[in-house]
Amino acid sequence: MIDTQAYLQIGIRGPTAGPQDYADARQLGARLITFDEAAELGVCNVLAEVQQRVGKRPLYVTLDIDAVDPAFAPGTGTPEVGGFTSYQLLQLLRGLTDLSLIGADLVEVAPPFDPQQITSILAANFVFELLSLMARKKSACVPPVKN
Repeated sequence: MIDTQAYLQIGIRGPTAGPQDYADARQLGARLITFDEAAELGVCNVLAEVQQRVGKRPLYVTLDIDAVDPAFAPGTGTPEVGGFTSYQLLQLLRGLTDLSLIGADLVEVAPPFDPQQITSILAANFVFELLSLMARKKSACVPPVKN
């Protein structure tokens, strides 16, 4: 079950989600931060809201590559202009350090739509960042080896 009090969607934009979709999610308790709102708030304020809302709960991140502007990630089935830059999304991911990240997935990468492999390189970097966050948390729980 999803704890909707700790559920956020960040970077929503484009014509595929309508007002009723937003209303339904909000009625269930989800916090939607559209891309326009995220851009206005800035990365630090978005992260502060994530930390406040999630707290000590386990965190699972789903990263949809089409949250990134197609100038930085053209290889997706639903490219939509006006999204995050690769740097903004890296800042968001790196800002999750103090949270209890337990898992993640990355969706909608479509290499055939990107012959230059820009999207695949970016996706690999995102996965590396997410795995690094999880590994750091896990290593903090492992006692030091005694000689």
